[in-house]
Amino acid sequence: MPRGPCTLQSLQTKVYFACYGSIVVSVGKGMKIWMNGSLVDAEDAKVHVLTHALHYATGIFEGIRCYESGGGGNGSYIFRLHDHVKRFFSSAKIYMMDVQYGFDDIVDAIIDTVKANGMRNCYIRPIAYYSYGRMGVNPLPNKVDVAIAVWKWDEYLSAEQGIRCMVSSWRRIDARTMPVGAKATANYANSALARIEALKNGFDEAIMLNINGMVAEASAENVFMVRDGVLCTPPTTDGALAGITRDTVLQIAKHEGIMCEVRSISRDELYLADEAFLTGTAAGIKPIVMIDNRKVGDGGVGVITKRLKGIYEDVVRGRDERFVKWLTYVEMDSSTATKP
Repeated sequence: MPRGPCTLQSLQTKVYFACYGSIVVSVGKGMKIWMNGSLVDAEDAKVHVLTHALHYATGIFEGIRCYESGGGGNGSYIFRLHDHVKRFFSSAKIYMMDVQYGFDDIVDAIIDTVKANGMRNCYIRPIAYYSYGRMGVNPLPNKVDVAIAVWKWDEYLSAEQGIRCMVSSWRRIDARTMPVGAKATANYANSALARIEALKNGFDEAIMLNINGMVAEASAENVFMVRDGVLCTPPTTDGALAGITRDTVLQIAKHEGIMCEVRSISRDELYLADEAFLTGTAAGIKPIVMIDNRKVGDGGVGVITKRLKGIYEDVVRGRDERFVKWLTYVEMDSSTATKP
């Protein structure tokens, strides 16, 4: 039965988790999830209720995108796969995880999972977590399990005409409290509170400040603004995750001759921005048209934002030869490949 804004519905062919303000994720029968070295049926990919990570948030993960090739055929491109896997292992190191698979093992497993599901366009979620064993705050006695799932996730923040943001009352976690450089499940409790607050107040997304009152990031994206023709984004030392899409945008901008600055940004400076946008693997590049009920620029999508968004969408689909080094080609079986 429905309970509040979230409902869990089990159907014969698919299991849906739907929540207000989020995109429905569905895993149908016949889908495969990679778990600890083997591809298993999605309905059999289960964990114990006493899994350590479920109780103590001792997990790390990545979000990766696979895009259908812009050149046609049965191939797809996984975008910046090796950079994502590198960050995956960096996060695991911070949490002292003994991952039993090597770098190449995870790269191959991600490719195998995409191919096994025949998904030309998909979101990829590798996760490592302290599994079932001993309870208590100390996770080290427990084995580290690894899983990889893929699903259709077309729009994390759906609004091509731009999104409305608010500055959250929740501060971004501080490096003196949590390792903000790790893409850890624990960190996203902070993000979830900010996102909930934004949605409950009629906004699309939250922008979070650090404990010093400077802009850190959004709930799951990096923040950019344009002022007087200069592209600016906060440094990681202000609490921003070293986002791979963030780095992509900075590199594209430099190739395009757009002036860039990585520096601290105050809340009131956001109000005076000519343009603003968010970046993230799930979100892509999302223009911001309003912050705290104040128009950004003229209230439309800015020229530089449009330019970077268009180039980015070409880059991830292999239509820009300058950045082909970021693409891992995956040849799909034409008999199973889909265009979800």
